[in-house]
Amino acid sequence: MLNALIVDDEPLAHQVILHHLKAHSDTQVSGQCYNATDALCFLANHSIDLLFLDINMPALSGIELLKVLANRPQVVIISAYQEYALQGFELDVTDYLLKPVDAKRLASALDKVRMRAQLIQPPAPAQPLDLSGHIVLKVEREKHKIALKEISYLEAYGNYVKVWQGDTMTLANTTLKQLLTELPEAFFVQVHKSFVVNKQHITALTTQSLQLATGQAIKIGKSYKASCQDLL
Repeated sequence: MLNALIVDDEPLAHQVILHHLKAHSDTQVSGQCYNATDALCFLANHSIDLLFLDINMPALSGIELLKVLANRPQVVIISAYQEYALQGFELDVTDYLLKPVDAKRLASALDKVRMRAQLIQPPAPAQPLDLSGHIVLKVEREKHKIALKEISYLEAYGNYVKVWQGDTMTLANTTLKQLLTELPEAFFVQVHKSFVVNKQHITALTTQSLQLATGQAIKIGKSYKASCQDLL
């Protein structure tokens, strides 16, 4: 839902915008101001997504209002004068409409507002990390179920992989490359051509190696140093 504020010193202009907005259920008018000074007061106390703004108003013009706004919402200028269009776009307004505004032109401006709103949406909050799953490994002729949180690191060993759980090692019938595709990227990272570590087990990091909670030191390969910088 877009919360809009109309700022125009002409009551008729308000009526026209309100009439056209009836066709757009995702846009609601949260306030109406008839001069820029009142608009400043309103914006100081309310969160607005969209500002329908006139240019020629008494005391403070629409352009002057935009210049003093610190946190500017999206702006659609609606004016009887086209000569202010360049100034408007220099201030990054979303659209510039000439009076009298028709329904089709306002709808086009709202499409631009919606598109820009999607582009600047903040990212979704990160989900809590969950390492409660497990992996099934083939060990000789058997299948072993190992909890992911218990794996401290993996070590390539020819056509096998040593899966370390603290001081306990399980020799799995797979390759490190194959096993890495089955592990969650959020928790396991390759730091050397022969080693993949569980990020949750890392306790210290240098440019050359990292230390695990078990006390084990794992060497960092040259081609993996850049990706290891933010492991902690």
